[in-house]
Amino acid sequence: MNPKDFLSFIIDSLVSNKEDVVIEQREDELGTLLTLKVNTQDMGTIIGKEGKTINAIRTVLRVYGSKMDARVNLKVIED
Repeated sequence: MNPKDFLSFIIDSLVSNKEDVVIEQREDELGTLLTLKVNTQDMGTIIGKEGKTINAIRTVLRVYGSKMDARVNLKVIED
């Protein structure tokens, strides 16, 4: 399973509007960068209180990446 599929699995379990989820994966010299766009109604769920949910997702992605000997970062894009 690649990082994009792993993130998709996590996000789909959190959001109500699954059809609006867009995840892009880009490789560069620093590792893998995942960009996430969700429906504005789901943004609060993804961010969580004081950013705790998104920070937990980023932590899980970093651990996942370290198991695969890769660096994985997440950027959330608001519309």
